[in-house]
Amino acid sequence: MIGRLRGTLIEKLPPQILIEIGGIGYEVQMPMSCIYELPNIGEEAIIYTHFVVREDAQLLYGFNTVSERALFREVIKANGVGPKMGLAILSGMTANQFVSCVEKEDISTLIKLPGVGKKTAERLVVEMKDRLKGWGAGDLFTPATDAAPIDSVPALAQNAQDEAISALLALGYKPPQASKAVSQIAKAGMSCEELIREALKSMV
Repeated sequence: MIGRLRGTLIEKLPPQILIEIGGIGYEVQMPMSCIYELPNIGEEAIIYTHFVVREDAQLLYGFNTVSERALFREVIKANGVGPKMGLAILSGMTANQFVSCVEKEDISTLIKLPGVGKKTAERLVVEMKDRLKGWGAGDLFTPATDAAPIDSVPALAQNAQDEAISALLALGYKPPQASKAVSQIAKAGMSCEELIREALKSMV
């Protein structure tokens, strides 16, 4: 079981990152809410991981804190929710929002997440409502601060939009939905991560 990684952040390709430890690069899938809080490329990062072994792959899911990982593990315990859907859920909304939706039985908001239909949303509420009592969601995730507006910058690079759309597709959104969300919020000077964050906000 790989539970923690400490090394140099080499690459960010949301929702995946590459971290190098002792000359070995580890690919780690992370919720966007965690990727926003990572240090810059080339700096040291500490990631708490959840290791998944399948017949066709061995996968690492990463988080910035033990509490974030614990919430992910609770989410994927729900019937019909696997790691990929758990990643999408915690990318599409903050921990505060998710816990609030479960507590308030807000099915209409949960079904806006990729891959979450009405039945899955209802199962999440029924199975997790008691388990999430007393979690103190405010301590789970530190919301990323909104970037300051940039007016005097060159036009937004197309590759940033393409990367943002690719990340949304990897999270389970449909191509038309991902493309529309990015194009509607794209502004000059926005990075790929900023595009993803704002696009996710617009779809929840």
